[in-house]
Amino acid sequence: MKRLLAILLLLLTGTAARAELPSANLFVANQALAAGKPTVIDLGARACTPCKKMAPILEELAGTYRDRANVLFIDVREEDAAADVFGIQMIPTQIFFDAKGKEVSRHIGFMDRDDLIKGLTAAGLK
Repeated sequence: MKRLLAILLLLLTGTAARAELPSANLFVANQALAAGKPTVIDLGARACTPCKKMAPILEELAGTYRDRANVLFIDVREEDAAADVFGIQMIPTQIFFDAKGKEVSRHIGFMDRDDLIKGLTAAGLK
């Protein structure tokens, strides 16, 4: 019985950690920036520990603000040109854009839910 509970616990915790946005590419990022909504693009990698911790937060924000903002994740190991285009030197890096697609701010490192919302608000989220 203990073994069954241990396996069940591992399965449940493993499933919860897998909530994540699909990795966007530069075409999708450009579409988002032209869509007339504030946007945050998180550039990181699936294997990066802070990126893994941010994945469920980004997934939640993408759903919550779907009609008012764009929330994207780009895995720079899959889409290496994105690192050059956005001038990424360290991951994760979050870049906030206003509704006109102009960069408003950027942050390097883990960013919690409240700070992501503050960044989107500064970029024009209503």
